[in-house]
Amino acid sequence: MLSDGGDLEEYVDLFTDDARWDMPGGELQGRDNLLAGAIERRAAGTVGPGSNTRHVIATQTVEVDGDEAVSDAYWQFWVNTATEPSIALFGTYRDRLVRTGGGWKLAHRTIAFG
Repeated sequence: MLSDGGDLEEYVDLFTDDARWDMPGGELQGRDNLLAGAIERRAAGTVGPGSNTRHVIATQTVEVDGDEAVSDAYWQFWVNTATEPSIALFGTYRDRLVRTGGGWKLAHRTIAFG
């Protein structure tokens, strides 16, 4: 919800300081770069308030091993949600999380399409 319309500072606070984000066509590393990427996507109108888009996450598994965890989930990216909703993209997230003093944080997200 935060990536679609919430506060971007709160969104990037879900990640570790040195978090890595890998997806087809690019990689981001570090909270500052994640924030810059989110701001850029919103400025382009592809996500965020007024874009009529939504991310939907389903069928998630989480395996916890001490202070680390791995999560796998399917995701869908919907467009035209105010008029004629349709799926524009779908794929999987593979997340590595770590337990910090501030709670669980995303350390590495790998995004795959299809």
